[in-house]
Amino acid sequence: MNFKERNVQISMVIITLVMTILRFLLNEKGRVNPDSIRYMRFAHVLPEMDNTTTPLGYPLSIRFFTLFGTDEFWASKIVGIVSFLFIILFAWKKKFFFRETVVISSLFSFLSIFSFTMSEALILPFVFLFFYCAHQIINGKISGGKAVFYLSISLITLYNIRYSSLFFIGGTGLFGLIFWKRNYAKTFIVSAFIGLVFIIGYKFLFIDYFNSNYINEALEIGLNPTSKLLPEFFQGLATSFNPFIHIADPGGGKINFAIYGIGAVNILLMLYLFFTKRHSETEIFLLLIGTSGIICSFFIQYFYWITPLDYRLLAPFSYPIWLVYFKKLFEIFNIKTYALGFLSIMSGGLFTWLSKGDYLENRKEITRFLKQEKLENTRLLFYVKDVEKLDEVQIAELISTVNSDIDLTSKAEDTLKKTTLTQHKVLEKIKIRKNKFQ
Repeated sequence: MNFKERNVQISMVIITLVMTILRFLLNEKGRVNPDSIRYMRFAHVLPEMDNTTTPLGYPLSIRFFTLFGTDEFWASKIVGIVSFLFIILFAWKKKFFFRETVVISSLFSFLSIFSFTMSEALILPFVFLFFYCAHQIINGKISGGKAVFYLSISLITLYNIRYSSLFFIGGTGLFGLIFWKRNYAKTFIVSAFIGLVFIIGYKFLFIDYFNSNYINEALEIGLNPTSKLLPEFFQGLATSFNPFIHIADPGGGKINFAIYGIGAVNILLMLYLFFTKRHSETEIFLLLIGTSGIICSFFIQYFYWITPLDYRLLAPFSYPIWLVYFKKLFEIFNIKTYALGFLSIMSGGLFTWLSKGDYLENRKEITRFLKQEKLENTRLLFYVKDVEKLDEVQIAELISTVNSDIDLTSKAEDTLKKTTLTQHKVLEKIKIRKNKFQ
């Protein structure tokens, strides 16, 4: 690595870190959503089990950083920043896809994930560790029982952060079966089997213990028609693999043609490079894991409800594909490849500025309101008619960043309680600054 490239990398990492922080400070709610409410509440009430919808990994990580004096909101942001820095430092120390991780982390979609109070921020560094472990096994650096142990622990850890890591377990076993004649094949198969056994035990010993009806409530055959899922899948892929902007205009419009078009063209370029360039066995593993994870994420929607696939839900599976893609781009364009990262930061900076809010000001208003009402340390409910209507939940999301012990309710009778807040109750006493372009 020459001096010029090192300076480019250092500059990119610093700018990405600053942009990650600005991304949530210049957001009116601090980059949280309804799921963030559940994560922060879970972390707040630990060791009490709040729910089984959420694995323990992310709430535990938030709870850990609250031990240093922060609240759950700021702890979640520390988790995201530490996750970003860990990937960069680990890749640099191990010389494992370092150039690629620097550029990928600067992409606006991944930068947005590290600034989000969501479990994807935590799972990405463990996904990267999982890839490194697999790489060491494929290249014979680790073998035997030690290899099975490390790979199994990696898979189990991933599952304890996001349930969708089941697809990593499946992809690992599939890789072992495809390369059955390789020395490392049994390691991948046995590790996947151990991961599967853990999931079965987890279901009976944890999920069923706290919520015996979870599986019956969560699974529903024929939940979504193909006519609905296919367009959403295309849109999710196009935004996930758009290096510049990952959010389409929900109201439609011509701008979406450009957003989806750039993503589609980039996917075609990926496919061209993947089919025309030679790949190492590690790269094949990454492509197989990423592709199988994306395909499984699509098909599970037929019987398990999740929000439409987007850059966030697909991030753990798009990440390995981005790694291989940038590896090929560096082979062709060398240092010029960093330009994509800087262009993504510039487009992300423009988007952040145009849609900017003032989280710190809004936080100050919510804090003042809760103190006036003597509710800053009280378990709260927030009434919404429909949880799916995000505009109704925004005030609850903002409140959760100050008092994380809050839950949503759709029962009208709950509004009679003093500890139940509504949008009207809050906004009649304070003013929240909203961005009209949101």
